[in-house]
Amino acid sequence: MSSAEEIKDIEAQIEQILFNVMDPEINLNIVDLGLIYSLVFDGTETVEIKMTFSTPACPLGDAIVMSVKQSINNVFPDYQIDVQIVFDPPWTTEMISENGKLMLGM
Repeated sequence: MSSAEEIKDIEAQIEQILFNVMDPEINLNIVDLGLIYSLVFDGTETVEIKMTFSTPACPLGDAIVMSVKQSINNVFPDYQIDVQIVFDPPWTTEMISENGKLMLGM
């Protein structure tokens, strides 16, 4: 089991990895887009991510989830990545980070 400090460090590393996962339709990373609702590392080898999509019928949702898992496993190959897709609260453009809004010209 990892210490609380190690857990926070790994969670921060995973969040940085997710900055490289793009929503191909919007061409912005999923963190700045506000699609990640929570990210929890259990201290062993499991990462639980709750995320959403910009629309419930996102045609590229499966590809985004696969990219999330592959990106994390490229750095942490032994980790189990559990991605839960949720739609509560519903995503809105208000969830886009200030940096994301600048990148999108908003």
